[in-house]
This record gives sequence, structure tokens and C-alpha cells, in this order.
Amino acid sequence: MKKYCFQIELKVRDYECDLQGVVNNSNYQRYMEHTRHEFLGLLGENFGRMHEAGIDAFVTRVDIRYKTSLRSGDTFLSCLNLKKEGLKLLFEQDIYRLPDMTLAVSGRVETVIVKDGKLTRGEYFDNLLKQNNLL
Repeated sequence: MKKYCFQIELKVRDYECDLQGVVNNSNYQRYMEHTRHEFLGLLGENFGRMHEAGIDAFVTRVDIRYKTSLRSGDTFLSCLNLKKEGLKLLFEQDIYRLPDMTLAVSGRVETVIVKDGKLTRGEYFDNLLKQNNLL
């Protein structure tokens, strides 16, 4: 397994599965979003406070590659790394089934920052990441 800047252990709930008994594909995107929100909390920030300050993060693109299905009751590790690419903050996210560490999905999520309704160069996240020694 490669090195990640953040990871969280989660568990599949029954209602996240489809008729075939596996996690519905849309839930993997939710798992990745939850991981990004928890990561932001670790940095001492949250989307509610950001919005109140006129700062919003928007997902502009999501690419998910499905490898192995998770099933009800499975525990998994949701991991992320990030990097800047121009205006965008890119999250490279992987989900591994536990305990065997089988890769379930691999994803890439692109985000941008808007302040007071205007697209920024991402300075808000630059500063937040620098404060936490991640950039």
C-alpha cells in the first residue's frame, strides 16, 4: 500500500448495498466525500464555517475506477493524498477492503475554491495546507 496523508476506517451499512448484495457504485463517491470532510476537520476547518466566510469548495470532476465490490458489514480504509494543479486541488483517493487490503476503488477528485462568488487561484487551501505542513 502506498503512503497517504490521511486515512479513515469505515464500515459498509446494509442500506448502501443494491439487490446484488454489493455496495451501490454511488456510495463510493459518498465515502470519498466523507473522507475529504474528515480530512478538512483534521486541518481545523469545516465547510459550514468556510461558507459563512464566503468561501466554497466545489467538485469539478470525479473519476472513479471500480476494482472489487464491498459488501454489507465490510470494513474498509478510505485514504487520500492531495496535490495542486493550477487552480485545482486534486484528491487522489483509494478505498481498501479490510483486513486483506484489497483495492476496492481508486478515484481522482478535482476541486476549486470560490470566494464571494468568484473563482480563486486556491490561496485559501494553499494557506490551510501550509499551516499544516502539507504543501
